[in-house]
Amino acid sequence: MKKEIIVNRTLEETKVAVLEDGKLFDLFIERRESEKILNNIYKGTVQGIVPALESAFIDIGFGKGAYLGVDDIIAQHEKKNIENMIKVGQEIMVQVYKEPINTKGAKVTMDISLPGRLLVYMPFSNNVGISKNIEDREEYDRLKTMVTEIKKDMTGGIIVRTEAEEATETEIRNEIKYLTRLWSSITGRFENAKPMSLIHKDLGIVFQTIRDCFTDDVVIMHIDSPKELKEATEFVKIVSHEFSDRIALYDGNVPIFKAYGIEEEIKKLRSNKTRLQSGGYLIIQEAESLCAIDVNSGKFTSKSSQEDTAVLTNLEAAEEVARQLRLRNIGGIIVIDFIDMKKASNRQKVLEKLRHAAKGDKAKIKIWPITRLGLIEMTRQRKRESLFSLLGDTCPVCHGLGLVLSKESIFINVCDEIARLKIDDYHGKIKIKINPDVVEYFKERKNRLKELFNAEFDIKASAEVPREEYQIVFE
Repeated sequence: MKKEIIVNRTLEETKVAVLEDGKLFDLFIERRESEKILNNIYKGTVQGIVPALESAFIDIGFGKGAYLGVDDIIAQHEKKNIENMIKVGQEIMVQVYKEPINTKGAKVTMDISLPGRLLVYMPFSNNVGISKNIEDREEYDRLKTMVTEIKKDMTGGIIVRTEAEEATETEIRNEIKYLTRLWSSITGRFENAKPMSLIHKDLGIVFQTIRDCFTDDVVIMHIDSPKELKEATEFVKIVSHEFSDRIALYDGNVPIFKAYGIEEEIKKLRSNKTRLQSGGYLIIQEAESLCAIDVNSGKFTSKSSQEDTAVLTNLEAAEEVARQLRLRNIGGIIVIDFIDMKKASNRQKVLEKLRHAAKGDKAKIKIWPITRLGLIEMTRQRKRESLFSLLGDTCPVCHGLGLVLSKESIFINVCDEIARLKIDDYHGKIKIKINPDVVEYFKERKNRLKELFNAEFDIKASAEVPREEYQIVFE
């Protein structure tokens, strides 16, 4: 399988796409105004304790308290009474493991974990774990023996990641040394930090992608920003120096995501309908606590029988469902309504296809057996908001039945358009005509536009301009 990593850096956001054999499988977006806090470590203060829920709420500086469950508390006392484990007003170190989603606040843990490319270091653990994806028993035992021996001279637990397969002892020791030094630095900053402050920020999405996805099957990492390229190259030399020659600058005239066909794929992700090559399609309906996916055969009909039509469509749908869950970052409870199949052997075949297709997903997944009605229930680990929520705002017309492009997305599109026009020598005023629904958002960021382009802007509302569109006029 040939993997390509495509990085698009613009003024307001960074997007990273991972292609497998030319097909988009992962999409990560990081925006300046909606920066992620997942895996960040904070010095928090215990706001309140709720004994009935065996939980506490921690102030980490975001207004809404973060949720801390009793199982995520590191304390000297046995886990019998949460009120004996932590106290209101106590300052504690916590790490975000689930970002705020809709009305729900962040979830945090005191059981800190520091991921590297080959390992995860857990300062408060004493265990050695090996990734289940390392299927070669001899390699599994080699890594287990090696890390267990190394751990005798240190404190904390180690989880060996899939990327450590065939790693040398020197590579393992160097990464452990780096992670333990990082932990020492974090504890030092915690002592001197003010309450409700950030003491360790996780890597940005480009560095995260290099750490987690830059493996031997990646043939190229194409980046369209010289600055991002320089930083990524320096990081690769530290974590995967053998792949340094696989990073290249994209300097084509066509925007990089358009050249690779990714921009068109992103537009499709805003729809709840996904077409299958056979002529069938999926309907994906996201709700706050559950996602329902319906499989339809559409115009596809097998030449043999209705059962064969159902099986062929379901097998294709199983692969596409696994891909869409990764792309859209859908988490929580997922129910898939496959086309009814009479034979138990066919139902099992579809189940196995889904399980196999989901193996490449880095999120934790659990899949239950298919029912006689053709339903599969599964769960997928949710760490951050879905792509659907990131790209869109609730529509003021349909009141939540569909989504339109968010104000932030429109603002980014305008910035990208102006940047492509190269207005360095323009000294007049630039008028931006936009829909009244987004005009206030732009006016609040007028100074940001001036800062970015060193020009004067006049923001005008026009009901004639559709909500997702804009007009740029040079006066």
